[in-house]
Amino acid sequence: MKMKVMTWMIAAACVAATSVQAADLKSGLQVGDAVGAFYVEKVGGAEDGVAVGKKLCYRCRMGSRPTVMIFTRSADKQVASLLKQIDSIVAANKDSKAGSFVSVLGADSKSAKATAAKLGSYDNVAVVVPVEKDVVAGAANQKISAKADLTVVIMKGGKVAANHAFAKGSLDAKAIKAIIADAGSHLK
Repeated sequence: MKMKVMTWMIAAACVAATSVQAADLKSGLQVGDAVGAFYVEKVGGAEDGVAVGKKLCYRCRMGSRPTVMIFTRSADKQVASLLKQIDSIVAANKDSKAGSFVSVLGADSKSAKATAAKLGSYDNVAVVVPVEKDVVAGAANQKISAKADLTVVIMKGGKVAANHAFAKGSLDAKAIKAIIADAGSHLK
């Protein structure tokens, strides 16, 4: 009996440690940080006057406009759900000239583009991949953690207004709701 209790306690401690670790994941620039330039290639998404295949600094293009920047390594149904909701909230905030883009990270440019193709297309979210030197980790000045599967940085006035980071498999409906709430308050 003591062995079963001990095993259960160890298992519970491991689960608790994993939960704390996921909650403590720090990725991307933090609230108050200025968002610097980084270069990407547009591979799809928003009809925003930028041609597919063009390399540019999307962050620079957004200037000080409210922007949701998403860095992802996956194209699962939770990420697709988030992007669909971001697409809607950006559309609802056109008066503020809100914008959004999702930067797909991968082992190399080819794999990142393959993942990006799985995301689908959105009217108000540009789909991009970092330039080759940044495709694995994202631009160094964006401080994307290798442990993060998804990092969402909401920018307003050229500075980070909100940040959300998730390990693989930890993005859920509750987390998406929190991101959308932050986006709704900062995209106005």
